[in-house]
Amino acid sequence: MPTIQAILADITTLDVDAIVNAANESLLGGGGVDGAIHRAAGPRLLDACRALGGCKPGQAKITPGFDLRARHVIATVGPVWRGGDRGEAEVLRSCYLQCIELAEANGIASIAFPAISTGVYGFPKKQAAEIAIQTVSHAVEGTAVIAEVVFCCFSQPDLDQYRSILMQP
Repeated sequence: MPTIQAILADITTLDVDAIVNAANESLLGGGGVDGAIHRAAGPRLLDACRALGGCKPGQAKITPGFDLRARHVIATVGPVWRGGDRGEAEVLRSCYLQCIELAEANGIASIAFPAISTGVYGFPKKQAAEIAIQTVSHAVEGTAVIAEVVFCCFSQPDLDQYRSILMQP
């Protein structure tokens, strides 16, 4: 079973095989973690993303990490929260599953996730953390590829939430 942990850090500084970018459908950069990753990775990430032709919510695509310490960026498009009765949870689950599938297919042993959809997309943070941890934990149970999963939190309250959920039986 891979190591699963939550840390407080800037995801752009992590030395892992892949970091996940909570991107918009264009994959061409934006605000929050998306903008930070694009700035840290340099202009070649934008060129690589442009060649991918966008990404639909719940899907994921992979590029090199370019100027990041991470060797790859896996971009995924989370759902915009619209009250919870429009399939948002299923789309968020799909984001995490698609990222894990891409990681395994590309021989990625360590992967770091931000809190997908909890910024401007408005997904409730506690529910998003529960979905993230449950989905990823189940997805990596039988993996022979992924050895480490990091949930990279941007604030202490987010970190406390993730750690609380991770400690539950």
